[in-house]
Amino acid sequence: MVLQPADLALITSVSDPQFHPDGERIAFVVTSTDLKEDLYRSSIWLWDGEARQLTYGSSDSSPRWSPDGGTLAFVRKGGEEKDPTQLAIMPADGGEARVITEFELGARAPAWSPDGGSILVVATEWHGEWAGLDEDERSRKPRRITGFDVRVDDQGWRHDRRTYAYLVDPRGETPPRRVGCSDEHESEPAWSPDGARVAMVTSRDNPRSLERGAEVIEVELDGGRETLRARRSGYFSVDYDPAGNLYGIGDPSPAYPYVCSLWRLDEAPTDITGHLDRSLNDLLTSGALEKPIWLESGFMAGMSDRGRASVIAFDPVGDVRTVLGGDRFITGLSRAASGRLAFTATDPTCPGELYELTADGEERRLTDFNQEIRGSGALVRPESFQVESAPGVEVDAWLFMPDGDGPFPVLLNIHGGPASEYGFYFFDEFQVYVSAGYAVVACNPRGSEGRGHDWLRAVTGDGWGRVDVEDITAVVDHALASEARLDRNRVGIMGGSYGGFLTAWTIARDHRYRSAVVERALIDWESFGGTSDINRDFAGLYLHPATAEDHDALWEAGPLATAGRVETPTLIIHSEDDLRCPIGQAEQFFTALLRKGVEVEMIRFPDEGHELSRSGAPRHRVERFEHILAWHDRHLGLGSE
Repeated sequence: MVLQPADLALITSVSDPQFHPDGERIAFVVTSTDLKEDLYRSSIWLWDGEARQLTYGSSDSSPRWSPDGGTLAFVRKGGEEKDPTQLAIMPADGGEARVITEFELGARAPAWSPDGGSILVVATEWHGEWAGLDEDERSRKPRRITGFDVRVDDQGWRHDRRTYAYLVDPRGETPPRRVGCSDEHESEPAWSPDGARVAMVTSRDNPRSLERGAEVIEVELDGGRETLRARRSGYFSVDYDPAGNLYGIGDPSPAYPYVCSLWRLDEAPTDITGHLDRSLNDLLTSGALEKPIWLESGFMAGMSDRGRASVIAFDPVGDVRTVLGGDRFITGLSRAASGRLAFTATDPTCPGELYELTADGEERRLTDFNQEIRGSGALVRPESFQVESAPGVEVDAWLFMPDGDGPFPVLLNIHGGPASEYGFYFFDEFQVYVSAGYAVVACNPRGSEGRGHDWLRAVTGDGWGRVDVEDITAVVDHALASEARLDRNRVGIMGGSYGGFLTAWTIARDHRYRSAVVERALIDWESFGGTSDINRDFAGLYLHPATAEDHDALWEAGPLATAGRVETPTLIIHSEDDLRCPIGQAEQFFTALLRKGVEVEMIRFPDEGHELSRSGAPRHRVERFEHILAWHDRHLGLGSE
């Protein structure tokens, strides 16, 4: 069996495990792909000795047990495509679920109060002059824009709505109540252990978003008094320990990219985990790993390290031990009072399952949702290797090989970010390409996550477009030299977002590549700086000291400046509703290559954003695969020799 693009329908995602207070039952989320209906279906399942489905809504997620164990709260999406998600509850032993909120634009992230008397949610409502209008009136109304941060990819406009923290009565007897009192957005709320306070991330004194960074505030529920705990920070999440101390996850400075550490928010922030020089969460992990799990002494947290996402335990003096490790990604975690752990994990040949680690240290798999695809023989486990691209610079890399003697055409894949990472997790793209007969080379060049502060920041300033090219070039050179089954005359290159930038940048400088796919790419810094949803910060963070006035620096740092040197046949893929890298980026590159006489095509996907390849409409994801494979086959297939 080979893995075809349409086999996306075989892949099941298992995530967000949550122990019942009895320490035995585990709620978790199962998500599947329905190609026929062109949608994703998610439901909440229960493990109580066997796995069984607990909810049957069109899309249910974020299960959270009440402290007394009698009720399960979760988020449910309505049956229509435009219906928002709302908070629902049901008896813990099963029964009819009841939706208890009616927020105009939905609710998410439920969290029970310590006494179980209320549920904290993040909800969104129309704001100001946009409230009370019908859909037709909103579609005609002109938009008055006064600052940055008015649009977010895959979410759309933000200036016409506000997201706030609310308290919801689980009995439905009283209406939801705002926690804060500001006019600005709020996110990531957390309960104090006594239930008297809520902390959250917000933008209290930056209404036009002219400055970088977020605030952390603490709100006393009795009286509503607010205390500022951090200003202009890089914290993206907050939490309390059992003693009531408040922590921020991220960095005191908003100068991204940075290693995401845990900081105790004293009068001067205290770095708790920075000595590890590794981030406590990873871009691929679920929210279940974004906050610590507090122990009687110390805490557990997820940690990203060289393509692996593990769980580590910290004792009060800062010593650490690995609780869950190996060549895999831990994507969700819950702990029972007994010490038993429930977790979800993925590795290169398993899309994900639910596991447990007993208090005695025995690990076992509890579910088998992906048995068909795991047992098919179609999935390839990669060979991992390291390459020295410069003195003292060791790059982590992976090679996925098809069965057979070859020679095989090669696809060099470049990830986005740049502060993302490839690693020991299931990635449908690599498996589809290998099944089609391509060897896949992937690596984590400087700028990637998982290697610490200096590695992350090596690609900023003068490093942009230089050290990363050194690394990917060294990796592909090593793979071609060390593996005789690779065909050095049929090498392609591809990537999305930052990976799309680096693909477009590289093919102007290295003409070995006979096929390229440039996807959702940053092509021209100056137009990007005026149109992207992250237009305020990104150039200054990565190209510093470039500013909006440094036209020469901005021009020279983008692939459009050297598009005239491209010779490689290039397929450009872009989504028409991409707000991160607006489609004008792709149009400029397409026009430049077309005028140069390069063989080029552009595929535009309607009604999709920047995340098409990961969470776009299922049929579009399949069609995207088909276009990519057809392009590479035309230029790298046996008939192209």
